[in-house]
Amino acid sequence: MEAFLLQFFIFLAASAISVPIAKKLGLGSVLGYLMAGIVIGPFGASLIHDLEEIMHFTEFGVVMMLFLVGLELKPAMLWQLKIPIVGFGGMQVVITSLLICCIAYILLPWQQAIAIGLILSLSSTAIVLQTLQEKGKMKTEAGQSIFAVLLFQDLAVIPMLAILPLLATLSTSGGAHHDSVLFDISVLPNHIQILVTISAIAFVLIAGKFACKPIFRAIAKTGVREIFVAAALGLVIGTSLLMMMVGLSPALGAFLAGVVLADSEFRHELESDIEPFKGLLLGIFFISIGASLNLSLISNKLALILGLTCGLIAIKALVLVVVSKVFNISYAERGLFAIALAQGGEFAFVLFQLAKSSGVLPIDVIEPLISAVAISMFLAPVMFVIHEKTSQKPGEEQKEETKDIIEKGEHNVILAGFGRLGTDVGRFLISAGIKPIILDHNASNVSILRKLGFEVYYGDATRLDLLESAGAATAELLIITLGDTESTKQLVELAKKHYPQLKIVVNANDREAVFEFMDLNIASIYRETFGTALNIGQSAMKQLGIDPYEVHRLKNIFHKKDVDMMPELYKQRSEEENYISLYQKHHEHLEELMKLDNNENLISLDKAWTAKNPEL
Repeated sequence: MEAFLLQFFIFLAASAISVPIAKKLGLGSVLGYLMAGIVIGPFGASLIHDLEEIMHFTEFGVVMMLFLVGLELKPAMLWQLKIPIVGFGGMQVVITSLLICCIAYILLPWQQAIAIGLILSLSSTAIVLQTLQEKGKMKTEAGQSIFAVLLFQDLAVIPMLAILPLLATLSTSGGAHHDSVLFDISVLPNHIQILVTISAIAFVLIAGKFACKPIFRAIAKTGVREIFVAAALGLVIGTSLLMMMVGLSPALGAFLAGVVLADSEFRHELESDIEPFKGLLLGIFFISIGASLNLSLISNKLALILGLTCGLIAIKALVLVVVSKVFNISYAERGLFAIALAQGGEFAFVLFQLAKSSGVLPIDVIEPLISAVAISMFLAPVMFVIHEKTSQKPGEEQKEETKDIIEKGEHNVILAGFGRLGTDVGRFLISAGIKPIILDHNASNVSILRKLGFEVYYGDATRLDLLESAGAATAELLIITLGDTESTKQLVELAKKHYPQLKIVVNANDREAVFEFMDLNIASIYRETFGTALNIGQSAMKQLGIDPYEVHRLKNIFHKKDVDMMPELYKQRSEEENYISLYQKHHEHLEELMKLDNNENLISLDKAWTAKNPEL
């Protein structure tokens, strides 16, 4: 236990030091993690050991990332990407595999050449997606095409795992048994294997569609956040285990689970709960990649490994350029598409290990190739930086950002709280063409409102991570109708601290709550029942036979004078005698003003609607 904690501390300390430095230099967090791995690895300062065991653990970070990617892709959107996935991805994998296989066949048997071609055709899902997300490129044309290729590659790992053992030419002492495989379906007849695999995928899709939502609703009703976090982690781990049991990629299972929950009201809450674990494990995974660089081997075979690395990057970039032309990716996006995927992938480490244990490739062939893959992964963030520096023109970033906002038609409004008041506010905004992101922490309420057609997400808006997922960093307005003064104050303070650009509108239960929000320098405060009280009074006066237009004018007078009175009462709220005296004075003046035969009444009425602060 002590040794594990020490290793974990070293990883965290290395991250805390290296990543801020790399970000400061404009290199991105991934490169910072990789550099930290080199420094603390067995071939650097040798501060960490059992690297292979650590990498098996941290590969779960990739699984979590695929789950979050799936949450971003609704089934309809995934169906729209079917042609890019099969077209871009299939063409890239097939051509890259054939080219590398032909080159390797010059020196190696055809079985080994095929194995190398298949393994090196894959790219790094973890590094590429993390970098694209950091640089805001996921929604671009190149970003969507890159994702399609990566998704196909992850799917292609499945047949590769089945094909590699069939290419064995070497004798092995340990066989191809893997302790991590819970249930080996290879012992079953082929038609049963296919049936089991299809059944496992169908189970994930059906359970995610019909079983997960009711379960999460029941958990949400408990109000215990840690149980929701446990359920979210359990979902990812469970689907991953199921896929591993039937010989599929755990990342595929997590991705499918994410896709079927993309339409769920719990989407943002799941993102917020999984994100910290994903970020931590991915960071340690990248450090492990950096630490896996065998510097002794690289120094002894420098020319060979550098040649393999450059050749790998050049071949993959060339193939990607061809793919981009065939599928008419715009010229401006081709550079990013080519350099983003021109590296080896993390699955290469898994597949090379399988090739070794299955007797497909000898160790003297595998070691230089693993070093070349690791170096190419290390160079990937560097190539991103170089491309960004060389391709971006002055003012281009601002122009692109403005274009995105116009195309999406976003009004950048977050509505926190969709209860009795928030529902009406939301309906009014949506009817006016303003579509806010709506957050509510009542699971039953969310379920009912979604049936009525509202796009409401379950979650506690006072959580910083959930606000971030809802887009608070780029939003313009935050409307708070939580109904609870303390929660509202907490949310206001959080928003003001982390998102100072947000304009804030809040509702207050009573006059005391108004004063508390005024302490927080909130300008737009609305008393929850004030408007309703005026409307009831207006209706009562009409029932008494008073002229409707005169009633309307009296209502405007009362509203204006109450608004004028609030700032003065706010100043005297801590002095009870002064407060009472001031209140009585204002009330007496209001009674005089509202006498029906008062001529001053007419002047005030005409100007009442122009009150500068109609709040409160």
